[in-house]
Parts: sequence; structure tokens; C-alpha cells
Amino acid sequence: MAPLWTLSLLLSASLLRPGCLALTPPAELPQLPNLPPSLGYNSSDGDPSVDLPMALRVFSVDYHHVQAPFEIVLWIMLASLAKLGFHWSGRVPAVVPESCLLIMVGLLVGGVIYGVRHSAPPTLSADAFFLFLLPPIVLDAGYFLPGRLFFENLGTILWYAVLGTLWNVLGIGLSLYGVCLLAHSSLGDISLLHCLLFGSLIAAVDPVSVLSVFQEMHVNEQLHILVFGESLLNDAVTVVLYKLFESFLRLPSVSALDVLLGGCRVLVVGLGGLFVGLFFGLLAALTSRFTSRAQVIAPLFVFLYSYLSYLTSEMLHLSGIMAIVTCAVTMKQYVEANVSERSNTSIQYFLKMWSSVSETLIFIFLGVSTIQDVHMWSWPFVCSTLLLCLVWRASGVLLLTAVVNKLRRNRVTFRDQFIIAYGGLRGAICFSLVFLIDDFPKKRLFITTTIVVILFTVFVQGMTIKPLVDLLDVKRKKRALPTVSEEIHSRLIDHLLAGIEDVVGYWGQHYWKDKFKQFNKKYLRRVLIREEHQARSSILRVYQELERREQRGDDQAPTPIVDPRSNSRPLLPEEMDSIRRILSRNLQSFNNKQTPAYSRHTLHGDAALNRARKPLHRHQSLGERCSYNTTTQGEDPEFNGTRRVRAGLSRSHTVCSMSPSMRPFLQDSSDSSLPAPLAQTVDPTPLGASSEDQSTPHHQEPAERAPKKQLSFVLENEKQQ
Repeated sequence: MAPLWTLSLLLSASLLRPGCLALTPPAELPQLPNLPPSLGYNSSDGDPSVDLPMALRVFSVDYHHVQAPFEIVLWIMLASLAKLGFHWSGRVPAVVPESCLLIMVGLLVGGVIYGVRHSAPPTLSADAFFLFLLPPIVLDAGYFLPGRLFFENLGTILWYAVLGTLWNVLGIGLSLYGVCLLAHSSLGDISLLHCLLFGSLIAAVDPVSVLSVFQEMHVNEQLHILVFGESLLNDAVTVVLYKLFESFLRLPSVSALDVLLGGCRVLVVGLGGLFVGLFFGLLAALTSRFTSRAQVIAPLFVFLYSYLSYLTSEMLHLSGIMAIVTCAVTMKQYVEANVSERSNTSIQYFLKMWSSVSETLIFIFLGVSTIQDVHMWSWPFVCSTLLLCLVWRASGVLLLTAVVNKLRRNRVTFRDQFIIAYGGLRGAICFSLVFLIDDFPKKRLFITTTIVVILFTVFVQGMTIKPLVDLLDVKRKKRALPTVSEEIHSRLIDHLLAGIEDVVGYWGQHYWKDKFKQFNKKYLRRVLIREEHQARSSILRVYQELERREQRGDDQAPTPIVDPRSNSRPLLPEEMDSIRRILSRNLQSFNNKQTPAYSRHTLHGDAALNRARKPLHRHQSLGERCSYNTTTQGEDPEFNGTRRVRAGLSRSHTVCSMSPSMRPFLQDSSDSSLPAPLAQTVDPTPLGASSEDQSTPHHQEPAERAPKKQLSFVLENEKQQ
């Protein structure tokens, strides 16, 4: 950790004033005064703003010329070295989350800066956070979002994100207003709108903190997507509510019409961000189609269009988080099909690096910004806020889950509910929002309370949630990647469920998913993907997708566990490469065969359907053959004959029961209307009698008294005629 001390001292020496951080506009930087002529400069003649040197200087220092980029590089270097030291610190990563250690490093650096300069260290401005640090994290989360899990649980995620956030905001805000009324002597100047404004920002669950903690625990896919999806969409809702209450505070009075317009504004902001992201996502996919001759710049369009969607939404006062997530989810499948494998690898690694650096900077600045002189303490307000955040989130999760479990096939267990409620970590979003509040007497109290809640959730809940997961024995994520066979069977089940929903007339999620796949294949893929990438086997696409997952790293493709009891050895890398080449070559050759394929939507016309089909007889084992040829003593001969006839059925026959009116048709087996295969197959003898027993009158009399059920076997081509 010696480089961290050296770098922190260098930072403290370089930061001359609070406004000299890299986020400060260049116009506010101090200007170098004119030097006297004795130092080698002449300012008596010519333009007074231009200093003419009197003599050539061999060495000079101009720190103010590179101050802004130099300090940015120093902060990024500090964050990267802190992250590197964390992963080389032995057993510390197994006990302490990475976010906790980064905040401690920030507290240490902030204390050094405060001790050297005797003034508050620089803070992270809200504009810098929302415009530069948050977009890479949200883009990375949206681009690598597990689409199948997310859309299968979309209803539950929206249930938690929208109604759960409203529950927390209104519950915390109204409860805090009641606390302020009880402690009227010290908190009487806090209005109801201020409490609701503070409730909207303190209810923001930070996806940065949630991702940094839950990725290290490897919980099951359903729990991970519920917590992650809820935290991702929760930010969009809280930011919209924060801006709504901020607008209410600036009005002289709030009427019922203003509340109604505020509800309409929430819908416009959310849906507007969704459509902006959809537009830029389709535009990025269309642009990537024409990058075949310039593959070097193909990854650049992914970042440019995503960031442009975020900035456009912020410019239009829409939800930038919704826009960038929608843009990433929309363009992913088309961009991956258009660009090369190297470009896909570049996109993945650059997104991971960019989001990791932003996340590290956020946590370090959280620690640095804690050391300041603007704190105000109130035991009733701080303790009540901390308790209310836990109580209202837990009650909201329990009530909402009790309702949603009645509509889900895979119920959310009580253990998962506890982890969802306990995993509501706060972070940089609420910290940045609290500094945007307009000045009023209790703003410093809001800042102090927000810092306390962030430190409590990140340190206490973040450090204890992993032992609680082990204690409760929460289901973990499957450590091995799904095989091609599993993917094919999963797709088969999807088609089967979609067909069942279509037959019964139920418009469920499988029905709409199947309709979107038809629309995507018929229109979107033809327009957004290059022609040479159109006719590609679905099995080959699954195989290539599994290859991409394996190349992303250990988090997405962990090494499967090898059974020590097995005698087989692990395959060598050369053997794995050989297997991949053979499988890929065979799949491509299989795709090139002109074999007619069909689905439930496009049935091909089979020319050989009118030809007589040769019966495909079922293979019989030796035991079955013996059972057909032997009859135990006392066994009903009618049942024995029925079993013998059914054993010879071919797959192309259809079994049906015959009414007595059809018996003359069967008895006339020499009819010229019957084809040869049918005449050979159909036996006019009743099932209860064999060929020897047909001439015996003992077996004919019961047939005349009571007609028995008989079977007719009709070929499929005869049925169609």
C-alpha cells in the first residue's frame, strides 16, 4: 500500500483549493500573474497579456497548463491502485466487500487532504456524477443484462421498482414529517414537501453498491435478477419523483391539478426515456450493418449511440437511465451479429473496464466527500431515518411479494424475500441528489443523514449479507455454463408452451415472446443485419453465444467442478479447440444441407405426402416377442389377440374404435377400393378369434348375438384422400 500513501500525498500537495478539482471549469482556474523582468520575462512592450522572454530558459514548470487532466489521471491512478491492492490483500476480499475498502481509502485520502490544507477536500459534483460516471455503469449493466431472465420476471421487477418505490418514498416521507412534528423545537422548520423530497432521494437503491456485493456471492439467477432489476429501475423512478417534489417546492402552492399533472409527468418521463433509447438502439444496429469495411470503428458506435441516448434524454428532461438501458438491450443482438468476434471482445472488455473505473471513483469520492465542515447532527432525525428505511423496505417487500406470488409459477421464497429486503443498499445516487437540494436551514442535516445511511448500508448490511446468505442456505447460481443440449431443450419447451397457449387461446408471456420472434425474424433481422449473416443455423448461433459467454471471464463462465471420483482427466486446451472446430464444421455442413425445415408457423409442402408410406414397425425386444407368442393358462384369448394385433401397429397408422355399421366394410377385405398395403394390414377377423378359431361355430355365435368392438387401421394418405 506504499504507492497509495505516496499518491495521496501528491494529491494533497497538488490540490491548492477546493475548486481545483478536475471537475471545475477551466475558466475558474487561477491565472498565472505576470512575472517581473528579473525572472526572465519582459512585459513592458507590446501586448500586456503576452509575456516575451528576455532569455532562453532551459527548464520550466507550468502546472496550471496541465492541472485538470493531470489531476484526473491521478485520481484514476489512485482508484486503480486501490482496486489492485484490494485483490492482492489475501483473505480480505472474502470478508470485506470491495466497496467498503474503497470508501475507507477515500476516507483516508480525505483525511490527509484535510490535515494538509486545513479545509474541506473537494467533493464530487452532481453533474460530474450523472453525466460522466453513472452512464458507463448503467450501460454495462444493460448490455450484459440476461434478457431471458429479465423479461420473464419483468412484471415482478416493475412491481417492486414502481409500487415498491412509491411505498418507500411516501412511507419514509410521511413518517419523517411525523417525527418532525414530535420534535418541533429542533425540527419544526422542515415542511412536508421537504420530507417527501428527502424520502425520494433516500429511497434510491444504488445499483453500483448492489452489483458490487451480489456479484461476489453468486446467488441464484432469479434472486439476482430481481434485486438487480429492481435497483436499476428504482433509480429511474426515484430521480423522477425527486424532480417532481423539487418542482412542487418551487411553486407558491400545490393544488390537486398540480398533483395530477405531476402523475402525468412521471409517465411521460419514463415512457419518453424508453422510446428515446429504443430509437438510438435501432439506429446503432442499423449503423453497425455497414461497418464491414471499417471494423476498427465498429465498437465506437456502441458507446457513442448509448451515450447520445442518455444525453438526449437528459436534455429533454426524460429518464436517462431508462434510455441507456433500453438502447443497450435493443442493439445488443444485432450488433453482435454484424461485427466481428474481435470487435465483440473489444466492446465487452472496454465496457467492463469503463464501468469498473467509474465504480471505483464513485466509492473513493464517497469517502473523500465525507470529510467536510457542513455536518449537522440530530439524533431523532438520523436514527428515525435509519430505522424507517429498514422497516418500510421490509414491509413493502413482504406485502408486494404476497400479492405477486399468487400470479407466479416460481414463487419467491421467504429466504429470497429477506435477501431482497436486506439488500437495499444506498450509494452515490442519493449522495449526489442531496447536494442538489436548494439551500434551506436544514440542508446540512439532510447531507449528514444521507452519509450515515450510506455508510450503514454499505458497511453493516454489505458485510453481513454474505454470511446471512450462507446461514439461510440461499440457493446459489449454477457454476457451469449451459450446454448446447440444455439450450436446445429450453428452446423446445418455449415453443411447446407457446403452442399450448395458442391452442387454448391464452395470451401469456410465451405467446407474446413467440410473436416477437416472428416479427424479429421477418422484419427486424432482415433490415438490421447484413445479408451474409442472415441464413445461419439456430444451433450454430446457440453455440457461438456460449462461446462468447465463455470468453467474458470467470464471473460469467466459471470453471465447472470436476468430480474427483471419476477416472476421466480434464481435456487439454488443444483437445478443446479440436472439438470446437469439429463441432462448428459439422454444424455448418448440416446447415448447408437442403433439408426442408418447418415450424408451427411455416409448414412446407411435402411432395411425397401423396405417396404410399412404408410402415415403420416398432422394434420388439426378445421378451416382448415371447410374451406375444405365449398365452398363460386361463388368459382371455380375446385380450391376447388384441395385444398381438396392437404389437404390430406401425407409426403411420391411426387407431380408432369402429361402430357396428362399419363391420361390412371390414369384412369385405377383397374390395378393389382398398389398396394392397391396407388389404394386407387390415384383418377382418374379430379380435377375440384367431385364424384357426374362425371356422368354429363356438366363436361365431357370440358375435352374432352381441356385436363386439373392433379396430380399423387407416393409413394417413388414405385419410387425406
